[in-house]
Amino acid sequence: MKSILKFFPVLILAGIVISCSQEEGVEAKKTKLSGLRDQVGELNSEIKMLEAEISKLDPDFAKANKKSILITTVAARKGEFTHYVEVTGSVLSKKNVSISAETSGRILEVPVMEGMRVSKGQILAKIDAESIQRNLEEMENSLELAATIFQKQERLWKQKIGTEIQYLEAKNRKEGLEKNLASMKTQLDKSYVRAPFNGTIETVQVRMGELVQPGVPMFEFVGESDLFIQADVSENYIGVLAKGDTVNIEFPSIHKSLSSRVSSIGGIINPNNRTFKLEVALPNMSDLKPNMISVLKIRDYRNSNSVLIPAHLILADTKGDYVFVVENQTAQKKYVKRGLTAGDETEILEGLSGTEILVDKGFREVGDNFSVNIAQL
Repeated sequence: MKSILKFFPVLILAGIVISCSQEEGVEAKKTKLSGLRDQVGELNSEIKMLEAEISKLDPDFAKANKKSILITTVAARKGEFTHYVEVTGSVLSKKNVSISAETSGRILEVPVMEGMRVSKGQILAKIDAESIQRNLEEMENSLELAATIFQKQERLWKQKIGTEIQYLEAKNRKEGLEKNLASMKTQLDKSYVRAPFNGTIETVQVRMGELVQPGVPMFEFVGESDLFIQADVSENYIGVLAKGDTVNIEFPSIHKSLSSRVSSIGGIINPNNRTFKLEVALPNMSDLKPNMISVLKIRDYRNSNSVLIPAHLILADTKGDYVFVVENQTAQKKYVKRGLTAGDETEILEGLSGTEILVDKGFREVGDNFSVNIAQL
C-alpha cells in the first residue's frame, strides 16, 4: 500500500503531460484545416476566373464546360385560333305573365295548383256569373219572340201586306237582340279564367270564395315557349358583338350545351355596371326553366393562320414577354408579342414563325445560351 502511494504523484504528473500534448494536437489540426480551407477557396476563385477568361477566348471550351439541363420540348404550331367572350346569363320567357279576371264576382272554383302544367284554353278559375246567366236566359226568350215576329212580318211583306216600316222594325229588333245575346255570352265566358297558352302555374293568389275585381292578379303564369337568355355584357365589347353571332351555351345545372345566335343587342349602357343587354334565342326544351343560369361563349375573334404555343411557357422580364427556343442543343431566349389566350393556347403575333421547338418541362431552370439535353420520352 505504501509503495502505491509512493508512485501516485508521478502518475498524476504523467496524466497532465499527456492531456496537454493532446490539446496541443487538436489545436494544431484545427489550424491546419482552416489553412487548407482558405487554400481551397482561393483555388476555386482562381479556377472560376480562369474558366471565365478562357470561355471568352474559346467558345468551344465554354460549351464543353457548361452543365446540360435535362428538358422536354414542344413544337409551336400554325393553325386556326378562335377566342370567345364568356358571360353569365339567365333563362327568361317572353310569356311570363300575370293573369287577372276580366269581370268581378266571387270565386266558385280553382281547379289548378302551383307547379301544374296546363294547356291553352284550360280553365284556371270560375267566377260566379248567376246574374249574367239569368239575363242571358231572358234575352234568349226575347230573341225567340223577335225572330218569330220577324219571320211573320217578312212573309207578309213579301205578299205586299203591311208597311215597310213594320218589316224594318221587326228586322232591327231581331238583329239587335242577336248582338246583345252575343255580347252577353262573351260576358258569361269571361267568368271563366283560362290559360292564354301552354305553360306552368307559378303562383296561385286567390282562393275559393274570395271576391275578385278586373285587373287584380290571380295567377303568375309562365309559358313553355319563347324562351331566351338575357345577359349583361361589358361595354368594352361594343362593336365586337353583333346580331346573328354564333353563341355556344352551357347549362351547368343540367349538364347540357347547345349552339344558338344573338337575337338582339341593347342600345343603352347601364350606368351602374357599365354593361349592355344581350339576348340569345333558345329552342323549346322541356328541361329548361326560367331564371336558370347559363354560360354564354360568344366568338369575338378568329384567325385562320395563327402561331400558337402553350400559354404557360411564356415568361416575362423588364424587356417584355419571352420563351426559350431550342437551337443546336442550346436554349435561346426569344422575345415575343403575345395576342389573346384561349384555354392553354396563346396566339403569338410577333417573334415566332410557328416552326420553332420550345423548351417545355424545365423552362424555368434554363437561361439564355444554356446547354440542354432533350429527354427521350
